[in-house]
Amino acid sequence: MLDANIKEQLKAYMAKLQQPIELVAAYDDSPKSAELKALLEEIEPMSDKIGLRTESDERVRRPSFAIQRVGTDISVRFAGIPMGHEFTSLVLALLQVGGHPPKVSQELIEQIQSLDGDYEFETYFSLSCQNCPDVVQALNLMSVLNPRIKHTAIDGALFQDEVERREIMAVPSVYLNGEPWAQGRMTLEEIVARLDTRSEEREAEKLNQKNAFDVLVIGGGPAGSAAAIYAARKGIATGIAAERFGGQVGDTMGIENLISVPYTEGPKLVAAMEQHVNEYNVDIMNLQRAEKLVPASREGGLHEVRLANGASLKSRTVILATGARWRQLGVPGEAEYRNKGVAYCPHCDGPLFKGKRVAVIGGGNSGVEAAIDLAGIVGHVTLIEFGAELRADEVLQKKLRSLNNVDIITSGQTTEITGENGKVSGLNYKDRNTGEMHHVALEGVFVQIGLVPNTEWLKGDIELSQYGEIIVNDRNETSIPGVFAAGDATTVPYKQIVISMGEGAKAALSAFDYLIRHSAEG
Repeated sequence: MLDANIKEQLKAYMAKLQQPIELVAAYDDSPKSAELKALLEEIEPMSDKIGLRTESDERVRRPSFAIQRVGTDISVRFAGIPMGHEFTSLVLALLQVGGHPPKVSQELIEQIQSLDGDYEFETYFSLSCQNCPDVVQALNLMSVLNPRIKHTAIDGALFQDEVERREIMAVPSVYLNGEPWAQGRMTLEEIVARLDTRSEEREAEKLNQKNAFDVLVIGGGPAGSAAAIYAARKGIATGIAAERFGGQVGDTMGIENLISVPYTEGPKLVAAMEQHVNEYNVDIMNLQRAEKLVPASREGGLHEVRLANGASLKSRTVILATGARWRQLGVPGEAEYRNKGVAYCPHCDGPLFKGKRVAVIGGGNSGVEAAIDLAGIVGHVTLIEFGAELRADEVLQKKLRSLNNVDIITSGQTTEITGENGKVSGLNYKDRNTGEMHHVALEGVFVQIGLVPNTEWLKGDIELSQYGEIIVNDRNETSIPGVFAAGDATTVPYKQIVISMGEGAKAALSAFDYLIRHSAEG
């Protein structure tokens, strides 16, 4: 199961176990059970603190295994074989159940331990989903820290009968005490905040007590991270308020155009950005959604940013780096069938459509890449592009046209997503050349039509373009003195990670220059 290098690395990790653990395995006669057995038999000899036995309870899923701290009821369970993106989840679960301290704040640990209630979580994941490990690892850790919390991580591709019965069409899908609870990427902090009903109130109180910043960055993606690093290196008081650190990058699979890094993946880049920001004295305020910008009453005064939880932050300068999100089609059926066949992440949700018919809307690089990836999983892909021709790079178009289970439709305007029994059943589109209407029967629709800036909260307070982008000049200055902007939320062309990073750095340098000039004037 494991190659020699991974086995050596895993053995080194297992040397960090502080308490004995047991791998409690539940097998059946399937080939996957044989694979799981081989994996567990490779892990068991790596430490004298690891034991291996078979599960006697016939009610548990098979194949599955629990990692249990000996002599306690602390455990986590994987239903399936946690390889691919979930291999890190397996390693962390082994370490944490074995007593290795987690890398989270003591405050958050105490908050988890104080949660009052009995929580039994089930998370359905796919091995190709880059967003799933965050949820799996968060709930695993919570079950280690609080014995009243239980968690089972389930490979949806391996337990298709459950996926069909529960009508799961997007991952990660989280069930709590047998009922649907959440879908999509969530951090540990987000999950805890949702369970701890007073956490938002306490957090608002803490934020209101903070001193004014010299530079306050709104947004924690590539632009926001770069801005915070460049500002903090100047030795000035710097803060980041972000709804989700990493932003849209966390939902990106392969990244091959970040100069000097031939290949990486979104979650890895987000982790690297956060680690880099933490090298400096930056106050990171995560899970904070900005709702109102109140400009300073005079040039050089304090700007105010009001947050959704009622808190307010003040700063001498502000850098807006709120990024963008997936653009929606805006047609009937899209909202109704979201996560019931309408999806936006082919890497995450593609495996749930194995052997089925799907459509990809959009003929740019993202759409064509999605169609190529899905063609290797699903039964058939129909790609629909609004324009007269595909807009993707030629190398991608050539690959797409070589696939025998893909149909390409250009000059097609999607007009409706149809459904039956609460799930997608097809879509309607108009041939823009003839006006003729067509129906395509299918089970999934993946929307890949670009991005829309996260700037609605700024309307009326700052100058925006007709597309909702923040208008900036070559120094990243906005229409408000002392307020700068960078990244995908601005009018800067070409929404690319490397460009956002450069723009964030430039915005921070401009903010620093502004502070120097106004300090001198004062």
